[in-house]
Amino acid sequence: MSSSKTECQFAVRFKGKSALVCGAGGGIGLATANQLLATGIDVALADIKDQPADIANGPGQATYYQGDLSDEAFVSQLAADVAAAQGGIDYLVNTTGVLWFDRDRSVLEMDMDTWDQVFQINLKSFALSVRHVAAHMRARGGGAMVHIASIDALRGDGKPQDAYGAAKAGVIRLSKSLAIQLAPDAIRSNTILPGPVRSPMQARWADDPEALAALSAHIPLGRVGSTEDIAGACLFLLSDAAAFITGTELIVDGGCTARP
Repeated sequence: MSSSKTECQFAVRFKGKSALVCGAGGGIGLATANQLLATGIDVALADIKDQPADIANGPGQATYYQGDLSDEAFVSQLAADVAAAQGGIDYLVNTTGVLWFDRDRSVLEMDMDTWDQVFQINLKSFALSVRHVAAHMRARGGGAMVHIASIDALRGDGKPQDAYGAAKAGVIRLSKSLAIQLAPDAIRSNTILPGPVRSPMQARWADDPEALAALSAHIPLGRVGSTEDIAGACLFLLSDAAAFITGTELIVDGGCTARP
């Protein structure tokens, strides 16, 4: 099926809808927001970063909100402003996150202030957005949420980023609980677990040709993922094509976790 036909089908399913994408200042969040904008729906992009230059030029209307997504006062106002400006909120995408290779190490040695900061950004921000968006989804008669976790939540590592992995495991657990709590309101909650994805967060290997080639050779599909790969999976889980899917995890890793 051609990409144009795929986009057309998504556009029909998303017609007249409204989305909030948290962590949309770059990477997976921005790619997801751009794909949603391409379907013609209005999208609010939120991040602590400055507004990126490469937000898609419609056909949906984009609005950028800059602020700290781990600050409840900001998130509460954000949800209210987005719902007022866009006539409600149908979709929530949580992609906010940091991966600090220089500070986030084994819990046996890391500074616990770093642990707390990672959890604030990578997990608390998700909880806050859900807390303040859910009522707006109920008012619309339902909705869908997608939360970005990681395959790192499924395994240990001899060279760990323990705060990152533990927070991502928390995202999976939170999403499952929300799926049960919000099902009576016709609100679905799912997670995506990306494998290696070429994005600014992964600059340590994404900008190193030798490291990139070695990593690609380890992946069964023979390449690392793109932010658009994850965005496409996200649009599927938001769409009516996934209307009977909630409380689950979609692994998008090129086959990494299938390896022995």
